[in-house]
Amino acid sequence: MDTYNITQKLLENITSIERFYGQLEALRLPQNLQLNLERNNFIESSYVSNSIEGNPLSLPEVTNLLLDERVPANRSEREIKNYFDSLKSLSLIALNSFDVETILKLHRDLMRGLDEEIAGNIRNVRVVVGNRVRDKGKIKIKVKHEPPFHDAQNIRNALEELVRWINEAPDLPILKIGVFHHQYVYLHPFIDGNGRTVRLLTALLFLRSGYRINKYFVLDDYYDIDRLGYSDALHSADSGNATSWLEYFTDGVKYSLGSALAKAQNALRTLGVRQQPTPKEKIVMDMFTNGRELVTAQVADELALSRQQAHRLLSRLVEKGLLEKHGATKKSYYRLKY
Repeated sequence: MDTYNITQKLLENITSIERFYGQLEALRLPQNLQLNLERNNFIESSYVSNSIEGNPLSLPEVTNLLLDERVPANRSEREIKNYFDSLKSLSLIALNSFDVETILKLHRDLMRGLDEEIAGNIRNVRVVVGNRVRDKGKIKIKVKHEPPFHDAQNIRNALEELVRWINEAPDLPILKIGVFHHQYVYLHPFIDGNGRTVRLLTALLFLRSGYRINKYFVLDDYYDIDRLGYSDALHSADSGNATSWLEYFTDGVKYSLGSALAKAQNALRTLGVRQQPTPKEKIVMDMFTNGRELVTAQVADELALSRQQAHRLLSRLVEKGLLEKHGATKKSYYRLKY
């Protein structure tokens, strides 16, 4: 498995990642806003991850395809729809054990209706990874990487070893996931679809490590800023030392979380939410589920507070734009504003 050095940059990135994620967790996002952000994350990730691989559809075209929920009309649209559906399935997949069959299923789902012969099947032929370059008027492939194995059995054995390592290694979760991302690409287990599959697997491993990636942020947006830079950073670990790649990888996670935090905070300001609730106020907010309406006495009883204490908590949440009060008499009640 890759080795790496814990550099000052890695430590600073991990600290920033935990801080940003903690701030996101502390936000009290109205349910409709949360659903909109999650939907937009799925759409953006489906667009970016496929665009990195050369899919020609624009973000507006991807958005219209997915929001209209229509049947894909061509290969480009099918790639987008398959990725979108796979993203939505990750939360359920994350509840199960992680093994080679998980990888095969994700690849099979991604390639459904595209290349049925290779869908979910480990390659048994030689491939190389490279870029198309023009040389003396001709287009040639500049080889960047040749995987270590070119037969299905050896590739499967290497995948099983990689899965065993990710399930057992004591390394920090973020660094483990970064190493997995590189090792998967290094093995290049399928003839096609490896890039999209590894980005889905990376999201899945974040979910399994307790990061609610679907809810909060998109990883792929950072890779799309400089696609060649992403490829170069990834293959810098082919020598066996992943330090440079992990610095890039954690840069990306930090960037994505920072972007997600800014989006959520801006959305809250747009909705008129002026401040976030305190820990005690969050407990009160959690009582307002599924359209529930409450009066002061109910809050006081359920939280073992005096009526005055419950009234102050509810009033502060109204002032912050999170609850709305209906009625002005003793029969008044409260409910979520959004």
